Amino acid sequence: MPLSYDDLFQIFSRIHACPELGMQETKTTLLIRDTLASHDITLLPLPLATGVVASIGHGKGPVIGLRCDMDALPIEEATDLPYRSQVPGIMHACGHDFHTTVMLGVALALKEEEDSLPGQVRIVFQPAEELATGGYALSRTGIVDDCTMFLGIHTYPGFTNGTLGIKEGPVMAAVDRFRVTLRGRGTHAAHPHKGIDPVPALATLVTSLQTLASRLTDPFAPVLCSITHMEAGNTWNVIPESGMLEGTIRTMTPQVRAEVESHFRRIVEDTSHAFRVEPVIEWHAGPPAVINDPALCALARTVADSLGLQTALQEDTLGGEDFSEFLTYPRLRPGIFVRIGTGGDYPQHHPRFTVDPQALPGAVAFFTQMAKACMQKA
Repeated sequence: MPLSYDDLFQIFSRIHACPELGMQETKTTLLIRDTLASHDITLLPLPLATGVVASIGHGKGPVIGLRCDMDALPIEEATDLPYRSQVPGIMHACGHDFHTTVMLGVALALKEEEDSLPGQVRIVFQPAEELATGGYALSRTGIVDDCTMFLGIHTYPGFTNGTLGIKEGPVMAAVDRFRVTLRGRGTHAAHPHKGIDPVPALATLVTSLQTLASRLTDPFAPVLCSITHMEAGNTWNVIPESGMLEGTIRTMTPQVRAEVESHFRRIVEDTSHAFRVEPVIEWHAGPPAVINDPALCALARTVADSLGLQTALQEDTLGGEDFSEFLTYPRLRPGIFVRIGTGGDYPQHHPRFTVDPQALPGAVAFFTQMAKACMQKA
């Protein structure tokens, strides 16, 4: 039978008290598997160390994917919750404990109606979202290739308890990481003309890269370039042999993402040529942008209204989310990433971050009904 609030709270508090980092979620995986197996829910074979994929339904209709994440963060919890983390230096500071609990509730609710479902549901409990690697790894296993669309969940302290954040189009950014090493020729600081100094090149590069957003792309297209780490030299009287900088670029559409990478490489190469240094560019493409399907957003508002749940316009963010891996691989497919208002006085990734478990039943009801509505309309 479906989980009561007390059941949901018990699961939520157990997961919160025992957080695990990405690709180390063995206890969480076992809890999920045991809970699902005890209700005769089919578990699909997953060739990863952690994570679970459940399958519900026998219908010949569409296959709907629901995805949540399950990993915690390397943060020391500073709340006074009675179920606060029992693991030093690790806490659920982003709500993944809430996400996992919701999807367990959805699984059990759908199991009750399994024989009457017009299609099937795959519920994905994904590891390592915080590492931005779990979505890539799980989507490439092929286990959810038959899903026609995906629904995702995330807590949001900026909304009142139970309010659903919904918005069409891009809602979270593509996340790319770069590292640039500039190789010159070291020499004594008193004789700069006898070497090739990488420091002025690095300094120029810091300011030049800001033109990616201010001059080289459409000002109405969000672009962010943050340089977060620089190193050059190790003493006061020696011009170093090399220097490096690294950081991240965030964009909201595939077209702008490709354009910005091209501009980035050209700026690095042209600056290096001007200062006679040799550049080495390391570009690490992360998860694509999360782009919500307009038709699914409209359906989500209808479902929310039918359940008496409030909706609000979801805010864009240049934070990343590897939920996008399921929307782009092995093909483009529609999806929606819904934020669930969970109250609280602190933002995600803060040592005092909390979610209100009273929001659990509404979230379970919404995603259960949303999965059924998607099967009926697809």
